[in-house]
Amino acid sequence: MIMTTAKPRVFITRLIPDEKLAIASQFCEVDLWAQDEPPPRETLLERVRGIDGLFSLLTDKIDREVMEAAGPGLKVISNCAVGFDNIDVTEATRRGIPVGNTPGVLTDTTADFAFALLMAAARRVVEADGFVRRGWWKTWGLTQLLGQDIAGATLGILGFGRIGKGVAQRALGFRMHILYYDPLCQDDPYAAQIGAHCVDLDTLLREADFISLHVPLYKDTYHLIDEAALRKMKPTAILVNTARGGVVDLEALYQALKEGVIAGAALDVSEPEPIPLEHPLLTLENVVIAPHIASASVATRYRMIQIALDNLMLGLNGEQLKYCVNPQVYEEFG
Repeated sequence: MIMTTAKPRVFITRLIPDEKLAIASQFCEVDLWAQDEPPPRETLLERVRGIDGLFSLLTDKIDREVMEAAGPGLKVISNCAVGFDNIDVTEATRRGIPVGNTPGVLTDTTADFAFALLMAAARRVVEADGFVRRGWWKTWGLTQLLGQDIAGATLGILGFGRIGKGVAQRALGFRMHILYYDPLCQDDPYAAQIGAHCVDLDTLLREADFISLHVPLYKDTYHLIDEAALRKMKPTAILVNTARGGVVDLEALYQALKEGVIAGAALDVSEPEPIPLEHPLLTLENVVIAPHIASASVATRYRMIQIALDNLMLGLNGEQLKYCVNPQVYEEFG
């Protein structure tokens, strides 16, 4: 009698390319939510029942309720994102479930986009495009759609990790003066190499012409940029956020942009996501808003998916994840 071993069951919470799905199907029994929109909460709780592995995105809230619904057989949660604030990592660790993420792979792509947003807001590119499309371009004028110079300006970077450093590297080509604030790397050797200066938060807010956010979202960074922080910035300053929406108080940002407290903003993230169409920010011309696409290049997204699949397979096999945000599970349960 030939015994066969059943494939582990996994739930993938979003549509992925066919070739990547085929790879997953070789070693898993895959239940795929084949849409770009996240599964409704009730659907998520139903589809995770009895699974061995979960492939999630940052828009999926993976908390105690989800883990409880999945049951004791859940061996791994593989998040297809660098951030993991959508997952209750403490609860996963308590249950001995390793949580994977995809760090490093999107550094250059996100830094590219952060700088693209900075340039778009500084030179009012989106406004200019709308100006032409509405038929308002009648002539060339000396005061028409004036923006801010980038070359030689001061760039303030909040969070000097991989992506923050990537933005600094791009700023060098524009001869920008670079300030950074990051309690975790105050004496960074790369900063010394490029002439970036570590300053306190108040100094950065006061002196920077452009401020780019690259901090993770946790208790201490929630609404880090609030009304008080915005009022410390220059009236000509431009704020760029490719980190997490919750880092910025959007209501305070709306008032600051409307009242001219700062000159402009460029956001790839919001709180909530997607930003509601009725949100007052969408009535302003001096803000650029993208739908969380900083990592959205073909090559980067494919690499993210592959890393997440690799983490998934390792976890299902009982092996240590290549990228694990709670490695203590291997010490406590290994």
